[in-house]
Parts: sequence; C-alpha cells; structure tokens
Amino acid sequence: MLGLDAAGKTTILHRLHVGEVLSTVPTIGFNVEKVNVAFTVWGVGGQDKLRPLWRHYLSNSDALIYVVDSTDRDRIGVAREEFQAIVKDPLMLSSILLVLANKQDMKGAMSPSEVGQRLGLYDLKNRTSRAVGACALTGEDLHEGLRLAGSDP
Repeated sequence: MLGLDAAGKTTILHRLHVGEVLSTVPTIGFNVEKVNVAFTVWGVGGQDKLRPLWRHYLSNSDALIYVVDSTDRDRIGVAREEFQAIVKDPLMLSSILLVLANKQDMKGAMSPSEVGQRLGLYDLKNRTSRAVGACALTGEDLHEGLRLAGSDP
C-alpha cells in the first residue's frame, strides 16, 4: 500500500487489521500487518524523502493499493508522478492496481473517477485496475474496494 504522506494509509491499515481507527503519526519507514491469512499489507511511509525507497517493496507484489487523499488537489500532480513511476516499474507490470480515493466524506473531494483520470489509471493498457472511493475513518467502501480488486480480507 503506497501513497503520498497524509493520504490515509496507516488509518486504512488499522481499520482493516483491528477494525477501528487508532491514533496515528506519520510513518517513518513502514508498517506491516497480516490482514488475513492470505493478505499481507505493507504500508510504506509517503514523505518525499521516503518515496525513493518504495521500489524496494515491489518485488513479489501481487497488487498495489495506491491511496490518494481525494481532497488534496494541490498534490494530485505529485501523486500522479509517483503512481506512474511505480506502475511502470518492471516488477509491477502484472500486478493488480487498486486506487483508493480516500476521504470521500470530506467536502470538495474529487470523485474516484476523477482521481483515476488524474493519475492516468485509465491510460494503462492490459492492466487489471480500478479506482474506488473510500473513507478510512468510517471504513466505508474499504472492503468493497478490495473485493472489486480481487481480494477480500
């Protein structure tokens, strides 16, 4: 699970793992939780200094969950650059791509289709991919997004 800092990755990880939201701080490095017996999520920090390390977590990945703060219009271009670099990496060419357009409960949030379009998700050919809206705080649509991507925790 990757995405820029403050996108909601750690909150999503806690919601999926323990079913509730815990107090979070910016992730320095990574969090790893086994969400169920067949689903291990690496939540890697999203600060700009940590993004060059993302590549080291791509090996043997079956899927990418890319989390976007749907209200962060100022950084959607940066989110696109990082997303494109990841999905074009040779280690990710056969991975399922799930974009979670987080914070859908917030006023002014971009729709999941707008987030997908701005990331260039729909321009990718021969990829299993989907953009889904979600709210990490309430858990709304998190499980549905994972079901649509082909994995049900």
